[in-house]
Amino acid sequence: MQNLTPFLPYIWIGFAVIMAVCEAATAQLVSVWFVIGALCAAVSTIFTGSLIIQSLVFLFVSLVALIVTKPIVRKIKQNNQKVNTNSDRLVGQTGVVLHDIEDSQSIGQVKVMGEIWSARSDFAPIRKNTKIKVLAIEGVKLLVEQAQ
Repeated sequence: MQNLTPFLPYIWIGFAVIMAVCEAATAQLVSVWFVIGALCAAVSTIFTGSLIIQSLVFLFVSLVALIVTKPIVRKIKQNNQKVNTNSDRLVGQTGVVLHDIEDSQSIGQVKVMGEIWSARSDFAPIRKNTKIKVLAIEGVKLLVEQAQ
């Protein structure tokens, strides 16, 4: 093991680079904590040649980094779950049917807030010139029901 001692800083830095590449290749935080831990283990090679101590530094720093950043990551994920768009303002609005909506499989057209949209209804058929209420947006179609 003694003959590996001069190479340990490079091994730890190489491990950090590999973990950074893995992190960059994924869309979620997966290995950033190991990057930090490996870099700290590389720094610890200045003070000790013991692989056991370096490994403990790696594990301890990785665990602390995970514990410290976990609430931040959770908060970021919660904030990014729903992406609002300008069309979200249409939900709850009323409009008028331009082309009949025959059944749940039939797509008609409605005009809401001056915009023309394709629409469907899971409820009863809705005839032309009938007032509707927007329930939801499904892709590029509005889910509507007859307004009360």
